[in-house]
Amino acid sequence: MGEGLAVLASSRITVRTMATRDIYESGFDEDIRTESSTNQCPECDGRVTTNAVETVCEDCGLVIDEQRIDHGPEWRAYDDEERKRTGAPLTAARHDRGLSTEIGRGTDAKGNEISGQKRRRLARMRREQTRGRWRSKAERNLAHGLGEVRRLASALELSDSVRDQACQLFRSAQNEDLLRGRSIEAIAAASVYGACRCNGLSRLVDDVSEMARVAESRVTNAYKTLNEDLGLPAEPISPSMFVPRLASDLECPDEIRQRARALAEQAEERGVTTGVHPAGFAAACLYKAGREEGRWLTQSEAADVANASKATVRAHRDTLEEQVA
Repeated sequence: MGEGLAVLASSRITVRTMATRDIYESGFDEDIRTESSTNQCPECDGRVTTNAVETVCEDCGLVIDEQRIDHGPEWRAYDDEERKRTGAPLTAARHDRGLSTEIGRGTDAKGNEISGQKRRRLARMRREQTRGRWRSKAERNLAHGLGEVRRLASALELSDSVRDQACQLFRSAQNEDLLRGRSIEAIAAASVYGACRCNGLSRLVDDVSEMARVAESRVTNAYKTLNEDLGLPAEPISPSMFVPRLASDLECPDEIRQRARALAEQAEERGVTTGVHPAGFAAACLYKAGREEGRWLTQSEAADVANASKATVRAHRDTLEEQVA
């Protein structure tokens, strides 16, 4: 009787050990693809593969299980007030990735006014902290350039992702020693324009240089340098990309916008738009579509929103009537 109980207990321990081992072999908390030979797809009996997100069949594509792992910060306090004290996340828009200390000005942590003596003390501390923030001239130039990139991105109403790409592009330009002999403002404006080009946004050099503190020719030269030395994956700007933006500025209805976009795409397919001003050609498409729909847009209105001349709009309209119809 005792021997039977001992055998039964040892078998339970063996089964429990095997079950635990199987769990640890099939479980995961790393982004590594693992194949399970014991589990099969319930639909096609195919091979099942597990990664950090889901368990999927490689034969039929059936998602068997999803295990979403949160790789974010592990909050030890679930109070919203305490979460606010953890600080902002890392960002590429600042020279120190957002890890520097910011000394306050006229209020304390609770928003109360502080005395004049403490304000003067904070001013002295802030001045000394600003002097010691940059360890080298290159880091000071980086901070100045990234500040200019943030200003331009805010003025052009660009998204945070495009702004971060522009900041990273400025960092790459500084690492490749492209700032030597060039203006920091020009490289910053060229970085913003390059990020817009890489993301397919309808922005021209005129739009960026208008907001920048540098001449358009210097922005153009700086962008050429970035494009040649860094190999930007920028695609040519097409007039169809400018149609929604100009239509919004002119407050055109959807019928005119859709017709203008169709005209621009037909012209692009036939190679009519090669070497033309994309915004001016898009304005001509809107002008022609408005005339077809019975809304008489003036050439002056179309030319003003595209930052082009009326002669350019007329020339592109004649091209559309001759070759696109």
